[in-house]
Amino acid sequence: MANPHSEILSCSDSESKAAYKDPSVESVKLEAGYNSDEVDAAFERRTIRFVDWRILPLLALLYSFALIDRINLGAAYTAGMGTDLGLTKGARYSIATCLYFVPYIIFQLPGNLVLRKFGVRNWLTFSVIAWGSVQLGMGFVPTWGYLTATRILLGALEASFFPAMVYIISTWYKRHEVQKRLAIFYLISITMGGIGPILAYVFSLLDGKRNISGWAWIFIIEGAITLFLGVIAWFFIPDFPDQNKFLSPEQTALVLKRIEEDRGDSIPDEITRSKVFKHLGDWTLWSYGIMFMCSTLPAYAQAYFLTIILRGLGWSKTAAMLLSAPPYLPAIATTMFFSWLSDRTKHRGGFIVIQALICLIGLTLTAFSSNGNVRYFGVFLLNAGNSGTIPGILAYSSNNVVSHSKRSVQSALTVSMGGVGGIIASTVYRGQDAPRYLPGLGVTLGSQGLLILLVGITHIYFRRLNSLARKGQLEKPLEGQPGFLYTL
Repeated sequence: MANPHSEILSCSDSESKAAYKDPSVESVKLEAGYNSDEVDAAFERRTIRFVDWRILPLLALLYSFALIDRINLGAAYTAGMGTDLGLTKGARYSIATCLYFVPYIIFQLPGNLVLRKFGVRNWLTFSVIAWGSVQLGMGFVPTWGYLTATRILLGALEASFFPAMVYIISTWYKRHEVQKRLAIFYLISITMGGIGPILAYVFSLLDGKRNISGWAWIFIIEGAITLFLGVIAWFFIPDFPDQNKFLSPEQTALVLKRIEEDRGDSIPDEITRSKVFKHLGDWTLWSYGIMFMCSTLPAYAQAYFLTIILRGLGWSKTAAMLLSAPPYLPAIATTMFFSWLSDRTKHRGGFIVIQALICLIGLTLTAFSSNGNVRYFGVFLLNAGNSGTIPGILAYSSNNVVSHSKRSVQSALTVSMGGVGGIIASTVYRGQDAPRYLPGLGVTLGSQGLLILLVGITHIYFRRLNSLARKGQLEKPLEGQPGFLYTL
């Protein structure tokens, strides 16, 4: 039974609840001889800890290089690519940056919908090796047009990866365990992303070796590392709980039992076209997506333009690349703290708002201070606030859906809207606005206000429905799941 004090909702429906029963899963439960009345707490802790170590580090490492491969354009530009490929003319750099996100947005939902059909290992290994090959090839492009073409291809191949990560992680844990895990996954990724500029600087020192420019070495070496990780992924990437091969039957039965008791979707329902369109008609899924767009806009803006902004403030090329890394450090502490607090209190929205306000303060300092050091300090605050809102929104959205079909739609839609944030960031930070980039920073400030507004709207809406459900004033249980309430 659901905990009556938890502000949770299972967002499956009567159609989703008619899930097919996988014989292999049922046999696992029988073979395990699992007694639902006898839960060994120590055995449960060991199992979940093993799941943590088996899933989170590898997925985070893979995504960190997806992130590095995506955002290394700014470092390459600073290392000489801008001059060599003529990206300094007009809006060429913004075009090359922006067009990546068009296929990235388009292919996320289809990629998530076929994840079970092709298998996690097959689909995600293909994605990693394919985009690693493209990344390596970017080191040999002769013109900015070819660079843009490879960026478009990179966007298509990376599209399904991040939503698949969120989808997979959310199926393994109870709703109020998931934000800490998403935060750990994301923090490992952004920490690696934070050292991306340092790696780029080191790789750029190979300038002239084998008659290859330093910026090209950045793409070549990082692409080669990604290809290596693709091979590792083939052997070790985790699957869904009901399909996993690394747990014992008893452990698998425990994981499935925990999920079933928490939200009733341990066994996946079949994904059909009618279900997909029904889920897309839920306005709350779109609100999560817009929230995520607002949270990714500052992150992408920093990733693509911080080194360029620092150059505009008078720092040397080397200093600008190296100084891009430290602002990621405070995000580790703040993201883990707010994630721990959010899981402990079983509350999401209020902590998202607090972090958005911290980000707003940082953006204000960076946008309007005339002192370069104060503007740089603002970037630290920007990161400290913004980084935690990303796993917070992912947890907020995943907590309020239950069926596998809806979860696949929700995770893809949410992350794809994050790509819209990338498009906005790549277009509002224009070359003619250097070195202060006030229009871009103004748009980013506005995005945090919109994020706070949307959290407030969904909070009020969910709170009202929860109240009606508790009073028995609804014609049917919320989303067809008796006893479940929305996470606020």
